Amino acid sequence: MAQLEPHKDEIERAGSLLYIAAEKRGGLFKPEKYLAQHPVSFPFLLDEDRAVTKAYGIYHWLAHDAINIARPATFIVDRKGRLRFVYVSSDQRDRADISLVLQQLQSARD
Repeated sequence: MAQLEPHKDEIERAGSLLYIAAEKRGGLFKPEKYLAQHPVSFPFLLDEDRAVTKAYGIYHWLAHDAINIARPATFIVDRKGRLRFVYVSSDQRDRADISLVLQQLQSARD
């Protein structure tokens, strides 16, 4: 989120953004408290039962850096519903390069 928020205007020109966290409302992350302290510009959904992360193949039960969570991932879907870009992180610190994401957003818009 911190990587994408500074590019809010560019993202809105290209389409929209949705944040999804594989987290329970009362879980360790405390999403409501976090979002109150760090507001975001786009909708933020909780995947409390991990159904979305499992459907997209990014859920992992156990890894060297996480338990029962999703790998960070970026998906770009164009206006026709076609998947145009996928980046699935190798671990919890890995993220898609923001310049590549913005480039792919622009391509999906065209």
